[in-house]
Amino acid sequence: MNEGFTYTSTIAQDDHRKLLLAYLTERFTHTSEAAWRTRILDGRVLIGSDPGEPDSILQQGQIVSWIRPPWEEAEVPLVYAVLFEDLDLLAVAKPSGLPTMPSGGFLEHCLSSLVRKRYPEASPVHRLGRGTSGLVLFARTTQAMQGTTAAWREHRVEKIYRALATGRPEQESFTITTPIGPVPHAVLGTIHAASPTGKPATSHVHVLDSHDENSLVEVRIETGRPHQIRIHMAACGHPLVGDPLYIAGGVPRTDTQALPGDEGYLLHAMSLALPHPRTGTWLRLECAPPPELR
Repeated sequence: MNEGFTYTSTIAQDDHRKLLLAYLTERFTHTSEAAWRTRILDGRVLIGSDPGEPDSILQQGQIVSWIRPPWEEAEVPLVYAVLFEDLDLLAVAKPSGLPTMPSGGFLEHCLSSLVRKRYPEASPVHRLGRGTSGLVLFARTTQAMQGTTAAWREHRVEKIYRALATGRPEQESFTITTPIGPVPHAVLGTIHAASPTGKPATSHVHVLDSHDENSLVEVRIETGRPHQIRIHMAACGHPLVGDPLYIAGGVPRTDTQALPGDEGYLLHAMSLALPHPRTGTWLRLECAPPPELR
């Protein structure tokens, strides 16, 4: 059982004069109007420091808080390994199944919470999907975060992954440039998938080995769209083995209610290279893949 959490949001100009119940229902569509009404009447939704009412009229700039009581989080592997550390950066190995950040019912059972117990100053520079294992980089100072964020934004970071894909690609090396953007989803409203109106995304694929109609691939990504490798490999007709969500074409399945965080696929963040935020020297970090991806 965790200690609960308080979620906050600031009322924007577009929500000025809205009723509290309508605002919460429209903004947080994963929760029903009836559930929000119960939370408000139980005194767990505040406007500033005062309990709100369903028909409270909101003003721009007000802070609305939902006090979520403690809950039992799902069991996940609560371990990680330190791969590199200095005064500026920390690189750790995340196991498959452990979320990087709090989300989807996870608060303390996530990598960032575990790392901060030993390194309270550390903040993740990027994130991996829950089912993805491998290297995650943390910044330990404001300057380090600014430097690594700039390197990411300017495409000065090399990111290489290993994955097990279905089928055997015709080419040994190829590039995928399918745009990625939000598409409708029955449970979450929208999720990221292949979309003609999405943002540009580039993945370079090299086939390392093929066996039993599956292929071990190495993927270098220039961009970092959500679930990019899963979507791109599916888009080119070779979804990751065991992926419960993305199918050929890079689109989500419609015959199940699978979510992006569901596990089953084999994907590993194997190496990361970037200029060190303090010295500018090239830093290469590596995380050995699991046996299935060697």
